[in-house]
Amino acid sequence: MRFEDLLIPKPEGLYCPPGDFYIDPVKPVSRALITHGHADHARSGHAAVMASQQTLDIMAIRYGEDFTKTRQTAEGRTTVGDVTVSFHPAGHVLGSCQIAVEQGGTRAVVSGDYSRVANPACAPFEPVDCDLFITEATFALPVFNHPPPSQEIGRLLDSVREFPERAHLVGAYALGKAQRVIMLLREAGYDAPIFIHGALQRLCDYHIEQGIPLGDLRPATMDKAEAKKLREAVVIAPPSAFASPWVQRFADPVISFASGWMQIRARARQRGVELPLIVSDHVDWPDLTRTLEELNPEEFWITHGRDDALMRWADLTQRKARPLHLVGYEEEGE
Repeated sequence: MRFEDLLIPKPEGLYCPPGDFYIDPVKPVSRALITHGHADHARSGHAAVMASQQTLDIMAIRYGEDFTKTRQTAEGRTTVGDVTVSFHPAGHVLGSCQIAVEQGGTRAVVSGDYSRVANPACAPFEPVDCDLFITEATFALPVFNHPPPSQEIGRLLDSVREFPERAHLVGAYALGKAQRVIMLLREAGYDAPIFIHGALQRLCDYHIEQGIPLGDLRPATMDKAEAKKLREAVVIAPPSAFASPWVQRFADPVISFASGWMQIRARARQRGVELPLIVSDHVDWPDLTRTLEELNPEEFWITHGRDDALMRWADLTQRKARPLHLVGYEEEGE
């Protein structure tokens, strides 16, 4: 069958005609299958939602229990309309999944956002044989070759030891990146209390409920006098907090930010970041091209991101590819 008979791009998102559902739609629809809980992929207002149980729980935390009229946990292989769907770990954030859609012996896999680097805060990426692979292209430029996360966390701990009198404020998105940074610190042997902004509390609590051992977390609600007494302290907050009065309680903090974009020094300077940490929850260029080589699908499509270089790579390696230019997917996960 033609791939376009199985999945087609629409303004609402990727649509499956034989299943009558959308995957990660950016507008309210009657039935949505959701890859993961980041707000650019998981929106409220859909009449029915199917996702992993963890993604459903995360959506309830972020949007309230009434975020949809009907929710269905993705378990095993499930028939939806005239297609079979299954969910497979994507290695991006807790609960993140690739969605496989099958009909008539043809399988398409929609990856959502994904990572091939081990992440102690979520299940690892699971390669799924497919005829059509649909990928993101957030970091689809050869310049993006991210270092090992342990190396970046080592730089953070070196700075903490070098400047023990200055609190280290690490910007990290509330879902996924914050918990990953915490787990990387724990794996590196940092067992001191980690202070977290209130916006991270509920999602960190949920990770702990799901068996992710984040260790001793304490609220970063101290006043200026208490903040000045902190030594060798790591404080994690969402990036938005750095533009709020909250940050003013810390005297001369080391401002850090954990993101794949920190490989671009101009971005670090624009954000006033003293200690950029290149920690990404997306595939970089080597992992993206390696994934396409390993899966070797008959064709791959690119949902969003930097597709020009990837299309050029497809041409050079004689692979069939198509950019979809879907809109509405931002950088929240980074």
